[in-house]
Amino acid sequence: MKQIRKSSERGHANHGWLDSHHTFSFADYYDPAHTHYHSLRVINEDRVAPEMGFSTHPHRDMEIITYVIDGALRHRDSMGHTAVMRRGDVQRISAGTGIEHSEINDSTTEPVHFLQIWILPDRKNVTPDYAQKSFDNATTGRLHLIASKTGRDSSLPINQDADLYLGKLNRNSSLSFSPRADRHLWIQIIRGPLSVNGTDLESGDALALDKAAETTFSAGNATAEFLLFDLN
Repeated sequence: MKQIRKSSERGHANHGWLDSHHTFSFADYYDPAHTHYHSLRVINEDRVAPEMGFSTHPHRDMEIITYVIDGALRHRDSMGHTAVMRRGDVQRISAGTGIEHSEINDSTTEPVHFLQIWILPDRKNVTPDYAQKSFDNATTGRLHLIASKTGRDSSLPINQDADLYLGKLNRNSSLSFSPRADRHLWIQIIRGPLSVNGTDLESGDALALDKAAETTFSAGNATAEFLLFDLN
């Protein structure tokens, strides 16, 4: 079974300093047909104006992954971490028993564009943890594991049986992925167009594949970039 989630059908909130699209129900946007997908709870595509952002706020019992598409995002948290994340950087926070953090555009002139992802953990009240890694130089034509339950292949560990891959394709190229039995795939397009098993998708679109079989990704006349969630 497949389900297409078009970019134009997502929830949308424009606060001036923040232009945000919500793949799943979030804040004031509620759609009972799109509250989550298995353990995947939030995918927000955010664009934040220069020097603006999210002031210090709390989280708990959530795996929070941030992927910077363009620009620079300054992070500070109650665990003592500070960082400026740039294009291709991935940050993972296991909020566990509770953390506070802020996320501010580090530029005085340019917006920052990023995805914030929440994954429901498989256990609560873990000790909070932080990790960050750059995938800006990820090779095109293959999938790069960026987060996983065990942190295998130098990926960032998360508290859930979920694998998150970054894929980049040159124009007119393709790659394939063979999931384990009874796995569920969510494909989020960062830059399109991209065809997934013959289904044509554009930037911001997504495709859900329940109990997926071998899946083929094909770029058209432009480079493509996407995230692949392999969920239990």
